[in-house]
This record gives sequence, C-alpha cells and structure tokens, in this order.
Amino acid sequence: MSNPTDPATGPHLSERAHAHADDVRPAEDGRFTEPGAVAEPSAPLDDLLVERVEAWIADDVDDVDRDELRSLLELARSTPDGLRATVRANTARAELTDRFAATLQFGTAGLRGEMAAGPNRMNRAVVRRAAAGLGGYLAQVLPGEAARVVVGYDARHRSRDFAIDTAGVLTAAGHEALVLPGPLPTPVLAFAVRHLAADAGVMVTASHNPPADNGYKVYLGGRVVEGSGQGAQIVPPFDAEIAAQIAAVGPVTEIPVATDGWTTLGDDLLRAYLDAVHRLWDGSDDRNLRIATTPLHGVGGPVLAQVLAEAHFRDVAVVEEQAGADPDFPTVAFPNPEEKGAIDLALALAQDWGADLVIANDPDADRCAVAVHDARGGSYRGEETARSQGWRMLHGDEVGALLGQEAARRAEGTGGVFASSVVSSRLLGRIAAAHGLRHATTLTGFKWIARTEGLVFGYEEALGYCVDPESVRDKDGLSAALAIAQLAQRLKAEGSSLVEELDAIARRHDLYLTDQVSARFEDLSEIDDTMVRLRATPPATIAGAAVTSTADLADGYEGLPPTDGVLWLCADSTRVIVRPSGTEPKVKAYLEVVVPVGEDDDDEQVGRARWVARQRLDDVATDVRAALGLA
Repeated sequence: MSNPTDPATGPHLSERAHAHADDVRPAEDGRFTEPGAVAEPSAPLDDLLVERVEAWIADDVDDVDRDELRSLLELARSTPDGLRATVRANTARAELTDRFAATLQFGTAGLRGEMAAGPNRMNRAVVRRAAAGLGGYLAQVLPGEAARVVVGYDARHRSRDFAIDTAGVLTAAGHEALVLPGPLPTPVLAFAVRHLAADAGVMVTASHNPPADNGYKVYLGGRVVEGSGQGAQIVPPFDAEIAAQIAAVGPVTEIPVATDGWTTLGDDLLRAYLDAVHRLWDGSDDRNLRIATTPLHGVGGPVLAQVLAEAHFRDVAVVEEQAGADPDFPTVAFPNPEEKGAIDLALALAQDWGADLVIANDPDADRCAVAVHDARGGSYRGEETARSQGWRMLHGDEVGALLGQEAARRAEGTGGVFASSVVSSRLLGRIAAAHGLRHATTLTGFKWIARTEGLVFGYEEALGYCVDPESVRDKDGLSAALAIAQLAQRLKAEGSSLVEELDAIARRHDLYLTDQVSARFEDLSEIDDTMVRLRATPPATIAGAAVTSTADLADGYEGLPPTDGVLWLCADSTRVIVRPSGTEPKVKAYLEVVVPVGEDDDDEQVGRARWVARQRLDDVATDVRAALGLA
C-alpha cells in the first residue's frame, strides 16, 4: 500500500484539505476584521448531518481525510463568539452540508470531482468503493473467471494512491491487475486495454480540470465487450450496471485490499504504444518544420517528444515553464488549451523562435490543440503579442477538417466510415461524401464516436481526434499531433500551409465556421431551468435568419439515442445546438455558419468569405447569449 507521506508517491493532502487545516489555526484575514462586516446568524447544526459525518469518519480509510473531517466538524459544532468565529463556523457547516448533500455519481464519464473527504468528493474511500463495484461487475459478467484489468494514472495529486488502491481492491477480489509503470497519458492506458486484451481499464485522471479535481475513467474490452466498442469508454447500460454494484458495496473498511500481488508493467508497454504511433509515420526524413510544444504541466511532454523524434522531426522546442508534470498547474488558470491564455506561452515561444506550428496537449494528452501563424489575423492595435502578430489557435473543427481531408485521401475506396459528434461541424460529412466514404453522426463524447462500425477517422470539436482506431479506441492527442505535424510538413514542402489548406477545403465544400458560447452556473438547478425555458420558447430568428427547424434531442435526432439538448436550424444554414456540459456546471451552445465559396475563388474572395462568416458568427453568438440569459 502506498504511504501518504512517501515523497515518491507525491503529496496526499489535497489543496482543499490544506485550506481547512489552516482554518483550525488562528490567522489574520481582512474578510473577518473589515469595519462594518456583518455575519449571518449562526444556524444550528443538523443532527442527521452530524450522524452522517461521524459515520463516514468511522468508515474512512485515510488518516488525513478523517482528521480533516474531524476538524471541520469541531469547527461547525463550535459556539461562535464574535464576527470572525461566526463566519468560520458557518463556512464549516456549509462545507460539510455540501460534501454530504449527495454521493458522487458514477456514470459514463466514471467519476470526477474535487478531492476532499466525504461522499460528494473524490477520495480513497470513494475510489475503493468504485473499484469494489467494478470488481463485482466483472465477476458477474465473467462468472468463475478472473478479469484482467489495466490501471493507469496521471501526475495529479493522489492519482497514484487512487490507482494503487484500485489495484489492491481488484487483486483481493481475485482479478488480475496490471498497473502502468508510472504517470502516463490516457491514450497509453486506452492502448493497453486493447494491446493486452484486458477485460477492463481504469484511468485515474481529471484531464483538463482544475488542480483540486481528480477522476476515474473506466474502459471495457476483452471478454466483456466485443466489436467496435472493445477498448472504448463505457456507455449505457454498462455504467448503470457498474453503478448498481458500487451501490451494493458495504462498509469501506470491510472491503478486502491486497498490499501486493498485482503486476507493475514495464517500459515495454510504452514502447509498444510508441511503435503503434510510429506506424503512422509517412516515411519521410526530410524535415524542416519548426514545432513549439507544451504539455501544460501534464504527463504528455516526454512521450510527444519521442513520438516526434522517431518521425524525424528535429526542430522541436518545448515551453520550459510548462514542460514538467506539476499537479498545481502554476502557469495557467485552467490547464485546458481551449481556455483563454492557456497556450500564450507556447505562442510567445513560437513567435520568438520563428516556429511553423504550435502543438499543445492537455494534461493527460488525450486532446491536441494546434496553433498557426495566420497573417490575416494580425493587428497593430494594443499591446504587441504573438496573437497580435497573427498567431491563433485553430478551432477543433478546423483541425478535424484538416485531419479528415488527409484521412479521406488515404481511405478513399476502402468503404471506411468517418464519425463526428452531433455538436461538431457538418463539414466532415461533406469531406467523406466527396471521397465515397460514409459518415456517422454520434452523441457527444468519444465513448460514442469510438463505437462506430468501420471507423477509420473520428473527431469531436473539443480538440479530440482518433487517427488510429485500431490501436486506440479513444481520442489520442499524441498520434493526432504526429498526423498534423506531418501534414504541415508536406504542405510547407509544397509551398503551402495549414491556413491555405483550409482555404482549399472551403473552395471544395464551402466555408464552415464554428464557435461556442457557454453559461456557467453556481446553482445546478438553473441548468435544468434554462433547458426547460429554451425548449418552451425557442428564438424565432437568429442573427436575422428565420429559425426554420427545431429539434429536441431528448426525443432522439436522426437516429441518435435521446440526449439532453435542443437544435435550431436557420434558413441560411446556420445551426445552433444547446446542451448541458457533461463535465462542468455549464450550458454550452455550439454555433455553426456556412458561407458559399466558389471553386475558382481567389485568395481575396476566400478571405472576404471568412470575414463575412466571422461577422455572422459574432451576430449568432450575441443572439444565443441573449437566449441563454447572459448580458
């Protein structure tokens, strides 16, 4: 069993735990001493809540988590004397109420949440219960047989502890647990599930969530799932069946946990993954592309460097401040390349170094962001930055079109299938049809895209791409990085660029431009209220175009399973889809406009079409913000 204080396993105390450890010690804080400050009257502590907290403490398996809850409970029980004490007591009571208001629910995304003690947080007790439930499910579907389960983890706080707890629970239950040799990208775990013919896989990661979070993804394969879904993340009914087993688990302290007996895999597993990615190499050794990279403090940096080096890319530089794995993500507000400012250091490196391409992975490297220099996007107004000089991140749909065009060129005549999520651009369908390939629209999430029969390429607009479904039945930001680098190199050798290739695609299929608007909610009930309102009163026009068709995705849409969302189509081909986020307290709106482009239009005409599309998209965003109730 891992030692919480062992420096080799990383810090065990969560950021929130540190904060509450400080709460029980005197501290000067202006919030409590500001003249005129008034505290709400101290509310009585609910007896049922106290019972639940004490029961959890008695059943917890982690000393730090138990001590944290005891400190919170003592503070919440205290009789406040003065403003500061009242505020602190009320804060503790509110925190306990939130932690025990619900149980962190296991679903198709597994588990994800803030790390702290209590049933509504990510902690060792919740993870052991989840592992026991997964083990029970595998025993049920494979009666009398030991399941093989691969367990991976990233470099976040407590990730290794959660992985070792999972291995210990599964081993004690009679299953074969194989643990990755260290913190590695999610695509390596997804690869291992198929490569090792595992019946299940667990990846401990919160991907691009804030530092305080962690998560628990589950994959099924081997003898449990066959066909196109083998090695993909779970979908219904698997999630409900595993959740039922988790709910049936008794006291956590009574779950058997082995302290050894699992297998720690060697570096040959990573070598096998690298060999699979290397099969995408185009055979060229003539490389003069300059690539700036960043793993955003995640675990993908060394693996991406090796992927590019083995494909003979020699001019590769990494953002030094973000190169090493750091669970606190100190240089970014959110370690998500889609978030504003997240890749600014990479853009600055590219500008200073004269790079041709920027590649950014999220912390578990299943997503790939791409940035390029686009002279049409430069501006001399305001502060001089890489962005003002024309560097911009390509939208996920733009990268999807570029990779899709390349995949279609290779797959023409094979009868293969392209797939993209319903919120992604409709352009991929046009590209597939032009090459005699079929296209499938799926629900949001790679758990659905990966299950497409005959899949040869799939993507979703949230920077997820599957360029090698035979090896990884999930999004893979590392193989996608190689694919986009090779395309950029070929275009450079031809005197072209990714920006010019996007123009060429527009000439063949018209110009599709996409964007996103989102509304974040503190009160989760407002998400349901918003969706009810949008269904009841959809807009009559969007950006001046009449809404000609509405669809409730909860009723199913063009053969898709029901999902929470609404779709509006306009007379000018504008499309808007609004749905609640599956991982954040947000309602997201996905916007797409289409502007005709002639096959023989010159660069100036295509540029004009882009300007028209951008203006129209901005107008659409304004109307959608109003529909969402945003100022």
